[in-house]
Amino acid sequence: MVTHEARTLQISIGRNWKDIYDYVSVPENLPQWASGLTSGLQKSGDEWLADGPAGKLRLRFAPKNEVGVLDHWVITETGEVVYIPLRVVPNGDESELIFTLFRLPGMDDEKFNADAAWVKRDLNALKDLLEAQLIG
Repeated sequence: MVTHEARTLQISIGRNWKDIYDYVSVPENLPQWASGLTSGLQKSGDEWLADGPAGKLRLRFAPKNEVGVLDHWVITETGEVVYIPLRVVPNGDESELIFTLFRLPGMDDEKFNADAAWVKRDLNALKDLLEAQLIG
């Protein structure tokens, strides 16, 4: 088994963890904050189909749970599976959203840093969205 370099990206959000979980766990909400999944999102059996920057994607999501696990798997057109661990944890009246980004095989420093910056932009967009409106 190969171990990949990982980077943990975290953002504090001024909302109850359950509100965040309830919003982020709904795949139809992804295009509102995840810029890599902006179009073509539709359910297909146990998966979701989406158009991404590199082509058609299939997505699978962790089952609903009471512990804030929002993991998902993105399957590219070439069949590569990208595992994305995502958690929301309570922190008093607010929450921490924690995203683990893995360096994919063959990914150079420039691309890894660019992916991290992209994820941070998306997490900031989610924070802004959730803090600006009442959801749930």
